[in-house]
Amino acid sequence: MKKTVLLIIFCLILGACGENQPGEYDDLAKCLTERGMQMYGTSWCGHCQKQKAEFAESFDFINYTDCDLENLKCQEASVTGYPTWITSKGEILRGRQSLVTLAKKANCELPDLTEKSDSEK
Repeated sequence: MKKTVLLIIFCLILGACGENQPGEYDDLAKCLTERGMQMYGTSWCGHCQKQKAEFAESFDFINYTDCDLENLKCQEASVTGYPTWITSKGEILRGRQSLVTLAKKANCELPDLTEKSDSEK
């Protein structure tokens, strides 16, 4: 028991339990943000939660606006549904988007994936 507690404390203090491991889509998420892609959503939106889950821990690198917290910003961007992605050119993508679609819109590279149909999302 003592060893387990010490190991947990060690992991928390040093971050040695894998918390600093890169995410599978870190490069994609960073590229989307660098290329001006912006996601708008809310905490209660199921499709938003699924979109976030696709990125997993890499979502931390996405330029994201929570419309419950920043409603005016979402209104100014003409966001009327969630999730909404807006490209650097002002193109509005409504609804959950595949990672392949997002990568193509921003001209970003993507780890080896196959485009999923809407029924597979």
